[in-house]
Amino acid sequence: MAALATGGATPSDGATSFQRKVPASSRLAAIAGTRPSVRHGQLLLSSGLPSLDCVLGGGLAVGTLLLIEEDKYGIYSNLLFKYFLAEGIVCGHNLFVASAKEDPADILKELPAPLFDDGHKNQVDEKETAIKSKQESQESMKIAWRYQNLPKIEVSPAASARFGHYYDVSKTVSPELLQSIKWHRFFLPEEMSLHPEIKTCNMTYGYTRLLQSIQRIIYQEGFDGSSPQKKQKNILRIGIQSLGSVLWGDDVCCADNPEDIHSLTKFLYVLRGLLRMSLSACIITVPAHLIQNKAIMERVTNLSDTVVGLESFIGSERETNPLYKDYQGLIHVHQIPRLNSLICDVSGTKDLAFRLKRKLFTIERLHLPPDLSDTVSRSSKQDLAESTKLLSSGCGAMAIGKKHLDF
Repeated sequence: MAALATGGATPSDGATSFQRKVPASSRLAAIAGTRPSVRHGQLLLSSGLPSLDCVLGGGLAVGTLLLIEEDKYGIYSNLLFKYFLAEGIVCGHNLFVASAKEDPADILKELPAPLFDDGHKNQVDEKETAIKSKQESQESMKIAWRYQNLPKIEVSPAASARFGHYYDVSKTVSPELLQSIKWHRFFLPEEMSLHPEIKTCNMTYGYTRLLQSIQRIIYQEGFDGSSPQKKQKNILRIGIQSLGSVLWGDDVCCADNPEDIHSLTKFLYVLRGLLRMSLSACIITVPAHLIQNKAIMERVTNLSDTVVGLESFIGSERETNPLYKDYQGLIHVHQIPRLNSLICDVSGTKDLAFRLKRKLFTIERLHLPPDLSDTVSRSSKQDLAESTKLLSSGCGAMAIGKKHLDF
C-alpha cells in the first residue's frame, strides 16, 4: 500500500513522488534575470533595487510600465533609472535607452558598478553598521533604561528570496561589461537632424519617432513572439528619461491648457499595447511637479501600471528637521497593478523613506526617533512636537499642538 500511495517509488525526505503535469504551453520561459511570481503567475524581473522589488510585490512584471515621478531636482529619480538599466546589463538583457537631454551613451557610462557577490555588500553594510553603532553607543545613556532592551525595528523591507543585485554608486560600470550586452539608443536631437519633422495623430514629433523606434526593435529582434528569436529568449528593458518635459517638444509643463493636451496620454496608450505583446519592461521618469494640469497627471497615472513618486528633502524644511536627519527623502507608492487577481500585492509598510549612503541607495521604513532624554532643551522639544504634528497625517504620529510626552 505504501508503494501504491507513492506511485511505486520510495519518497526521500518525506516528499511524495507524484508530480503535477503542466502543459508545456502554460510553462513560463526560463529567461535569465527573471522568476515567476507565486501569487499571480506572471514573469518578474528586478528593478535593480531589491528593497524596491519587495515594496512592489516581488519585482516588475514583464510587459508592464513603471512610472517614476521625479523629485524636484531629478537626482534620485535619475539614480533609480540607472539602477534599472544596470540590472539589465548584469542579467544580459537587451537595453533601449531614450533621452532628449543626455546622450544615451553617456548615461550607460555613468551606471553604478555591480557587486557580484554578497561579500562586498556585507563589507559595505559592516562599515555602515559600525558607524551607526558608535553613534548609538554615545546616545545610549540618553534613552530610558526600560527601552534599551527592546528589539530594534527592522527598517529595511525583507525580501522572501534572493533576487536582484546590489550596486556601488561610488563606482561606474566597467567598459568590458558594457561591451558584452546589446543596446539601442534614441537621442532626440539626432533624430531631428536625420529625419524631417512630422506630426501625426495629434502627437508630437518626438513621441512619434520614439514609438516607431521601439516598435521596430520589438519586431526585428523577435521580442513580440511572432518570429522566434534566434538564440535563447531574452528581455528588452526600455528606459525613457524625463518624458513630458519641454525637451521632448511637449508643452504640458508650460501651460494649464497645452496645445497637445492628449499627446502624452496617446503615447502611453500605444506604448502599453507594445509592452503587453512583447517580452519587455519599461521605466519612465516624468517631471510630475512641473505638470500644471493635474487632470493630465491623473490620466498618465491611469495609463501606467506601477507609479512611484519621490519626494526629496533638498531645499525644503524637512532637510534641517531632526526627525529626518537619517533620510534624504520620502517614497510614495501611488499605484500597483492588479495582475490575474482582484487585489494587488501591497506592502504592509505605508511610510517609506530612502537613504543614500556612501555606496548604497536603500529604501527603509520611516520611523520617528525617540526623544526621551531629560537633557533636551525645552525649545528643541517644542520643535520636535511641531514637526511631529506635521507628520501626524502621513506617519501616524501622536502629537497634538505643542504637547510632548515625557517618560
